[in-house]
Order: sequence, then structure tokens, then C-alpha cells
Amino acid sequence: MKAINIKKITSQRLFLPIFCLALVLLVNIITTPNFFQISVRDGVLYGYMVDIINRASELVILAIGMTLVVSASAGTDISVGAIMAVSAAVCCNILTGGERAATELAAPLIIGLLAALAVGVLIGCFNGFLVAKLNIQPMVATLIMFTAGRGIAQLITDGQITYVRVDKYKLLGSSLPGIPVPTPFIVAMIVVVVTSLVLKKTALGLYIQSVGINKRASRLVGIKSVQIMFLTYAICGLCSGLAGLIASSRIYSADANNIGLNMELDAILAVAIGGNSLGGGKFSIAGSVIGAYTIQALTTTLYAMHVSSDQVPVYKAIVVVIIVALQSPGLAKFRKSLAQKREQNAKLGKGAA
Repeated sequence: MKAINIKKITSQRLFLPIFCLALVLLVNIITTPNFFQISVRDGVLYGYMVDIINRASELVILAIGMTLVVSASAGTDISVGAIMAVSAAVCCNILTGGERAATELAAPLIIGLLAALAVGVLIGCFNGFLVAKLNIQPMVATLIMFTAGRGIAQLITDGQITYVRVDKYKLLGSSLPGIPVPTPFIVAMIVVVVTSLVLKKTALGLYIQSVGINKRASRLVGIKSVQIMFLTYAICGLCSGLAGLIASSRIYSADANNIGLNMELDAILAVAIGGNSLGGGKFSIAGSVIGAYTIQALTTTLYAMHVSSDQVPVYKAIVVVIIVALQSPGLAKFRKSLAQKREQNAKLGKGAA
């Protein structure tokens, strides 16, 4: 009975993502004794765990958009980091009135925020048009904005870092008065809940999976595959724009060279670690969110172990390769074949007895 229960647990789709996250956190019990300590200063929570859920917020939002894109188009959007930079540049340029620094807003805050999100959606629509309508391979199509995006952000800011030194703008990347939980975490959870509800309460989730599994068959049963793929890229652009706003608010500026740098790689890894197939089809938003927190927990762990920032990507790559390998279909088949051989040997042993 126990063996059956264990088998049921380990066969669950989210088992490996949760196990990997728990393993990374477990290492910290040995390496960093105060890793799980949480303190309150000036009404705000502090600690390694708080830092993980806070710093992972942008990655969680990106991972949601990337999950939908991967599921529908069987390809990845490698322009999400560049879209973050462009959105941040647009917002800060509007709020400063074109100046390189401002202590007062030149335009209402809501105008800057909406403009940044609109730019994110617009770039997402451009990517979606190339992939869905022109049938360009997703990585190649999004390579255009991956290459040009930061250049566009530099043009918007005249190649300078644009500072918005206004307390209202900093709230999105810090914390709201009287609320101890970081604002980025709240925003990320709202995005997760809204996305999950839309996918579950409407047919959109089913349509995305159907298009990802077989685009031609989906079209034959009446699903408009081109529109579904286009929509997923638009949503991914929206998520990227929102992540760019949070990243910009953290440093109250638009730094075209550094905002969203290499975030596209972490977003793709979060989707893979979450147990989602990069070949499209079925997906799990919860798995991608867990994958995002796993990557951020790993990064925070390495810094807590005093690993230099130059060496962090190397260690992170090694651990990620191991985690992804554990969830690979090839390893699953190998484990299944071993189990079958054991059963056969056990039957032969009983027959001989």
C-alpha cells in the first residue's frame, strides 16, 4: 500500500519541480543556518526567503508569458529581456519629459505605466505576426527584437540612464506603506491568479494546448490557430512590459544595457524545470512558477555561499542541467525499462522457486 502511494506521488506532474525546489532550499539548512530567518524592519519583511520571493517576481511574470508561447508555438520568445528594456525606457522617458533625470513627474504616472505596457503588447504582436502569420520559426522571429530591442531603448533614452527620482514610481519595486510584503511579489501573484482563472474558466487554455499539439488538426475542428498563437505572443509581450516596469522601479531608472539582461534564458529554464515540454502542447502555469522560484532560490543560495557573481552562471548551469535531465523523457523511459526488467526478473525468480 505504501509503495502504491509513493508511486502515485512521484508520478504527479509537479512532483519533480517541487522536489527540486525543496532540494535547493534544503541545502541552505546546512550551508547557511540563518537562511530561513525572517525579520521585520520599519514594517517591512527582510531575509533570504523574502529576497527570493521578491527578486523572482519579474521571472515569475516572464515565465507565465513564456509558458503560453512555448505551448502554442512549440518555440521560445528570446526577446522578453529586450522588451523589458524598451518598456522601461518608454515609461521613464515619458515621466521625465525627455530629461535624463527628474525629481517631479512630467506626466501622470498612469500614463507612463500604460504606455510601457502598450509598447510591450505592440512588440509581442509584432513577434506574433512573424510567427503565426508568416510561419517564421519562433526563435528566429524573436531574434529580431532580441538584437534590436536594446538599441531601440538606447535611442529612446539617448544612450543615457534615465532616472525617475520620485517616491511614487519606486513603490512598484519596493513595498506599499503599511504592507510588509514586497509589492513585486503581490503583482506577480495577481498575474498568476488572473492568468490561471482565465485559462481555467474559458476555453483559451484548451485552445492553446490543442494548437501546440497539432496546429493543422486544430484548424480542421474550427480553432483559429493563427489568432491563438498571435494572442500568446501579445500576452508574453504584456508580461515582459510589466516585468520591465518592476525592474525599472527597483532602481528608479531605465538602464537599457542591464534591465532584463539574460532574463530570457532564465524564463526558458523556468518553463523547462516546471515540467513543460518545449515541443508545445500541455502546460502547467504552476510548474513554471515553481521553476522560476527554483532558479531564484539557486541564485540566492550561491550568493549566500559567497560565490562571486562571475562564477554564479557556471554553478547555476550545472545544477539546471541536472534538474532538467531528471525530468527528461529519455530518463523516464530508462527508469521505466529498469522497472520492467525488475518485474520480469522477479517473476522468473518466483517461477524457478
